[in-house]
Amino acid sequence: MAGRDQITTILDHEGIPVASGTVGTVMNKQGLRAVRMRAWEKTTVVDPAARTEHIKNHMLDADGKRDFTATVPGTKLVGDITYLRTGAGWLYLATVIDLATRMVVGWSMASHMRTELIVDAITMARDHGRLHPDGAIFGSDRGSKYTSGDFQKWCAGNKITQSMGEVGACWDNAVAESSFSHVKAEMYHHHDFGNHMSARTSVMEYI
Repeated sequence: MAGRDQITTILDHEGIPVASGTVGTVMNKQGLRAVRMRAWEKTTVVDPAARTEHIKNHMLDADGKRDFTATVPGTKLVGDITYLRTGAGWLYLATVIDLATRMVVGWSMASHMRTELIVDAITMARDHGRLHPDGAIFGSDRGSKYTSGDFQKWCAGNKITQSMGEVGACWDNAVAESSFSHVKAEMYHHHDFGNHMSARTSVMEYI
């Protein structure tokens, strides 16, 4: 189930204002806790031959601290890939999240983890008008798909400035990681998916 902060947000969206501390107190009295489970697989594989020296970390404020905020939708986004186990094998999910709204504005699922998986996700965001016409910053880890020549070319052709933190610094892509933890804790780990179609359907409904 969802955690204290997520439940507070859901209640607020339903028109029920309540302090997160109150939600936490009620959960404790009822013996309720958020479901938190670790991912099964490592999803970030760095390509040592990738040319990334020109890609800087644009998710920093003036003091050099991580800044995952934006005031204008479509100007600052992040993305990542996760694995979902099904009875028919792994299903790979790529998402694009707008930092101004925290909405998943693009996603793609496939039985492979080729570069086209992430291109399809960010193309959805573009085609639905979720990328600012004057350009946007897109943050990700330094996995081989995000550093590939094809993805760099797509970004350059669509006014996207890539942003990447340090290798192995998971907090540099914390928003995307947090989003996946919610998907798994609130939906995925409560089901056994026998095939890709059932998993795809549930993920799309959740999003």
